Amino acid sequence: MNDRETYAPGPAAAAQVQKNGDRWTLVLVRELRHPPATVWAALTDPAQLAQWAPFDADRSLAVVGPVKLSTVGTPSPQVSETTVTRAEPPRLLEYSWGGNDLRWQLDPQRAGTRLSLWHNIDRRFIAWGAAGWQICFDVLDRLLGGAPIGRIVAGDALKLEGWQRLTAEYAQQFGAELPRW
Repeated sequence: MNDRETYAPGPAAAAQVQKNGDRWTLVLVRELRHPPATVWAALTDPAQLAQWAPFDADRSLAVVGPVKLSTVGTPSPQVSETTVTRAEPPRLLEYSWGGNDLRWQLDPQRAGTRLSLWHNIDRRFIAWGAAGWQICFDVLDRLLGGAPIGRIVAGDALKLEGWQRLTAEYAQQFGAELPRW
């Protein structure tokens, strides 16, 4: 199933939420069949980010310092001027996006890399965040495997067969409500 037209997200993965009042942190872990250096490049190189991530970066994220991250697929681009606060290739990357902290950890495994993401998300949108990152990780895995299907974010993700099911599964898993529009 490498074709974009036939892609549908699987069931909700074993994500976790760390709750501290209204501040919730989404924790997602994905086993990838690729070495940490390859995964690191996909997390930091703007050309690779443009193929799977929900934002574009104006420079490599592999170096500490200021960076602009622009949302993709939204009615009007939202640009976050932020800072990469930690970049320890190929194992740890930290920065903010839209005022929320992201921490990426890459742990070498015998068969590849265990990729862990901690993302602070407004609790009202935690199920959407989990679903969105799951889809991004699926696209990333296909990209690294040499069978890219193209970025699926924002409105494209909302139109996917299985989006509503996936967000409902995460909402139930986390004990959260789905956003009401």
